[in-house]
Amino acid sequence: MIDSYRHKGLRRALVKKLKAKGIQDERVLEAINTVPRHFFLDTAFLEKSYEDIAFPIEEGQTISQPYTVAFQTQLLEVDRGDKILEIGTGSGYQCCILLELGATVFTIEYNQRLSHKARALLHKMGYRPKFICGDGSKGLAAFAPFDKILVTAGAPIVPQTLKDQLKVGGYLVIPVGDHKSQKMLRITRLSETEYEEESFQNFKFVPLLGEYGWK
Repeated sequence: MIDSYRHKGLRRALVKKLKAKGIQDERVLEAINTVPRHFFLDTAFLEKSYEDIAFPIEEGQTISQPYTVAFQTQLLEVDRGDKILEIGTGSGYQCCILLELGATVFTIEYNQRLSHKARALLHKMGYRPKFICGDGSKGLAAFAPFDKILVTAGAPIVPQTLKDQLKVGGYLVIPVGDHKSQKMLRITRLSETEYEEESFQNFKFVPLLGEYGWK
């Protein structure tokens, strides 16, 4: 696992692109500048690693476009020490960004093979989130409540189970829509029974699988 001067230069160029696209949170940009995205892709695709594009990984999944990762992370407004539930570990790249921001991360993945591969890679990189393999659409009640919840797959609805697992004042960031396009939403828990919903631009994610996702 080599992170060369060239790789670091490519990351700096990527950060400039993200700034130009409207990402302003300097801590998020610094995290993206720190995490070697090429570690998550086959070595044959080095030239693509720092382009602002999504890229296929195993099991029909993707590593998200860097802009998408930055946009979702910026919406979360991560504070150091936040307890965050990430739904959809995938490659593990988004999880590393959250960890670089000082969060304690519980990451849940539906696909067992992806979960095991991400665990092995992140441990090799020195990251130690809590890995769970299971139905992320149900959240993780045993460890709730969470300061923030991030969903990295397209959901048909906002699962009430996830809203229930937020702390008061916490954020749930989730893309909701059909298989073609999803609207990015941020749900803020205002009280035990009240929530506020903000709507942002459209994105395209792989489907959220599970009981409250796409069956």
